[in-house]
Amino acid sequence: MAEELGRIQRPTASQYDGRRKLLLVPLIYGPQADDPAGAEVLQNYWEQMQTQVDALEAALGGLQHIYHESLTVGGDEGLEQLGAADQRSHGFITAKTLSGAVLEATEDMDVLLETLDLQRCMMIPLASANVGSRLQEWHADSNRQRYEHIADQIDNTLGENETGLLLISERHQVQFPSDIEVFYVSPPALDEYRRWFQNWMDQQQSAAEAAKLSTENDPKNGGDNRADADGATEEHETN
Repeated sequence: MAEELGRIQRPTASQYDGRRKLLLVPLIYGPQADDPAGAEVLQNYWEQMQTQVDALEAALGGLQHIYHESLTVGGDEGLEQLGAADQRSHGFITAKTLSGAVLEATEDMDVLLETLDLQRCMMIPLASANVGSRLQEWHADSNRQRYEHIADQIDNTLGENETGLLLISERHQVQFPSDIEVFYVSPPALDEYRRWFQNWMDQQQSAAEAAKLSTENDPKNGGDNRADADGATEEHETN
């Protein structure tokens, strides 16, 4: 069972002597929107997360391996991939590699691309319920293969008495080997981010519903204009 950092006492290196350790960091992204509040919350999360990781790394005696979702290669090539995709992860992980940690290949390219393609297909409105059901089954199987590969990569590269770091989305389904002690990094800003993101989603949904209602009621789009007609009739009668 993963232990949540910040709600437990800081571990000591001797406490887990000889064991394999893994720091599990939720990987969160802000929506592509110009929202200063969201940007601030996201920045707070990254700063607090790095502080907690640094403290835990020091307590456990160092960091040897780094894993990051979507990376199909490690080393310098993996850092290049991160640089093009996620500047926050790139800067954070680059600093760790300069201190001696190794960035590992984490995902299988074919399985990852298959999963992403299936996600796109599932976003398309389908006329056939049977096709939708088969897509869901295919996607579930692809996801299972994806997370099994990540678990295998960690199992095959994380040695005895070593510490690894995995950055992955909160909704992952990786089942870690039973002999690995997993520490879930959960700074206070993570809950703050969740609240902000939910509020942002609610606002987007409300705005979309309001825009749809406005379009439906617009006479130019064939909307119902009886209220305007009634109002005009009443005004004529008053005069």
